[in-house]
Amino acid sequence: MMHHDYFVFAPAVVALIVVAALLHEFRRPRPRTPAEKRSVALLRSWLTPGQEKQWQARGAFDVIGCDTGRRYRITYRGVMNVHELGPDGESVKQWCFTPEGRLAIGDVLLAQKIALETMETKALGVANSQAFRP
Repeated sequence: MMHHDYFVFAPAVVALIVVAALLHEFRRPRPRTPAEKRSVALLRSWLTPGQEKQWQARGAFDVIGCDTGRRYRITYRGVMNVHELGPDGESVKQWCFTPEGRLAIGDVLLAQKIALETMETKALGVANSQAFRP
């Protein structure tokens, strides 16, 4: 009887995995306008090979702050999209800072990357933040 139950259970598990993967792809933001597409292409041209792998896998990438050596994850969102990561890789704080003007999302993410890698303390000095509670 156990073998029979396995053959009923296995297709259900496979279906759940496929649905979860499709939902993940559906939820991941994608550039829609030509300006957004160009801005994301420019961003990706500035990513290191490791950051590009992260971008492809999850639509986000990590940077190391130039002043403190802290690790940040920049996500594909317009606000509160910079996550400061603790030693265990979990988010400990969210940051929000953007350049002035109406820019396409890829340009904002690139500006955040460059700011954290070249002038971390100054960038965070003007940023809004929110700490995560344990």
